[in-house]
Amino acid sequence: MKFVIASALMLLAPAFALAQTTAQPAAKSDTKAAAKPAAKPTAKTAAKPADGKTAAKAPAKSHATAKAEPTSSRTQLKSATNQVAAGIIAAEAALSPAELAIAERVHVGRMPCELGAFVTVTADPATPGHFHVEGKGFKYYMSPVATTTGTVRLEDAKGGAVWLQIANKSMLMNQRAGQRLADECMSPEQVVVAEAIKKNPPVSVLDPLPAAK
Repeated sequence: MKFVIASALMLLAPAFALAQTTAQPAAKSDTKAAAKPAAKPTAKTAAKPADGKTAAKAPAKSHATAKAEPTSSRTQLKSATNQVAAGIIAAEAALSPAELAIAERVHVGRMPCELGAFVTVTADPATPGHFHVEGKGFKYYMSPVATTTGTVRLEDAKGGAVWLQIANKSMLMNQRAGQRLADECMSPEQVVVAEAIKKNPPVSVLDPLPAAK
């Protein structure tokens, strides 16, 4: 009897094994099918905080705009300050009618001086009455100064230089150093006057008066 039951069990064992193998893929298929729908709601749920991030960025932009406003105010203040400074400089550079009249008498151009030197005097087109006076080793920015003798005088207050112009010559001096930078400088007009003086020298107050006839 035991032999018969054992034989029956041996015959039924393959059938049970086949049934279990068939059941496992079905269970796996069911598990995957159940997992997929669950994953989609999870993804949607995770996507929702993104809207919160977007909402959080909006206040940041507003904050950036608020920062830009003080910067704009500082820029406007700086621009206004520069304009005021430019106005002060322009007011200081403005000349009186008497000084402008002196500027009209200044000889301009490249002038030969003694010892082979040259001085170039150029009017500043941007600032009426002001001149650039330059040569080898120096460059000055000058404006006219009134004198009691009628001599044309240009000064560079910052550089400490003076340009003196009389009828027959001009000279450049550095007052701070007590040095004469150029002498016997002559424009074409001054050359004519110098030649006339040589031909007809003026009478000196030290010369004796001619004898009476």
